[in-house]
Amino acid sequence: MSTSTLTEAPPPAPRPQTPEQPVRRTVPTRRRLVPYLLLLPGILWLLVFFALPLVYQASTSVQTGSLEEGFEVTWHFPTYWEALQEYYPQFIRSLLYAGTATVLCLLLGYPLAYLIAFKAGRWRNLLLVLVIAPFFTSFLIRTLAWKTILADGGAVVGALDALYVLDVTNWLGWTEGNRVLATPMAVVTGLTYNFLPFMILPLYTSLERIDGRLHEAARDLYASPVTTFRKVTFPLSMPGVVSGTLLTFIPASGDYVNAELLGSTDTKMVGNVIQSQFLRVLDYPTAAALSFILMAIVLLMVTVYIRRSGTEDLL
Repeated sequence: MSTSTLTEAPPPAPRPQTPEQPVRRTVPTRRRLVPYLLLLPGILWLLVFFALPLVYQASTSVQTGSLEEGFEVTWHFPTYWEALQEYYPQFIRSLLYAGTATVLCLLLGYPLAYLIAFKAGRWRNLLLVLVIAPFFTSFLIRTLAWKTILADGGAVVGALDALYVLDVTNWLGWTEGNRVLATPMAVVTGLTYNFLPFMILPLYTSLERIDGRLHEAARDLYASPVTTFRKVTFPLSMPGVVSGTLLTFIPASGDYVNAELLGSTDTKMVGNVIQSQFLRVLDYPTAAALSFILMAIVLLMVTVYIRRSGTEDLL
């Protein structure tokens, strides 16, 4: 063995390789502010046209005085109790009419939405246009048209009388004799017609999103059409049911046009009272208190309804 081999130094040990640290790229400040800048117009819109009027109405509800002497914030909270004590029949009537119209819209709208979503085929777009066709005319004109449709001695009233429908509604107290106008039935009919599209469109959207393969799987498992609807279709359409009922019930409970044009003094809803207090009686604190009471009642009912329905996936 040579001397050079014995004195040769051993090769250096390899250095442990440290993992490469990821390069952190700082996001420019402008890019981080873009989402907030995009949200700013909507936030300003809500503040100016929703939050500020709400605060103003809240301050109005605790004022005292008159239009001649001026109103002053005196934190007079008994206005709420006095308004509720005096006008509780209108609150009950509003919730009853709105609830009845919502149920009727659901019973009428669900089959139509199901037909459009699954059976319409090439006629789907035409049917959707017909659903939203009432929006092409004024809400006031549509409601006034029902005064002609439900006129005394007209074809509709005659058909209802021939089918003994008026006998049932008279027994329920929703009509009087052979008259439909100026009765609760006329008000509920107007509410149902005007708010039916708000029920159909969310239902159609929810039903249209259901995967058709689920229905095929149900048929492969020998499920009957009723079972398929009960176990597959209806549970998956619950977001549309919840959205449709909310979009129908909330505006219907505060509506006053249908009760004003199709009803009578015995069918006035709380919306009519609020409108009268603001524009005729000029009792602004009572009108504002009634508005907040209605909002609180509806908000409570909506919260309970959403929790009981088992879905918060609103469309």
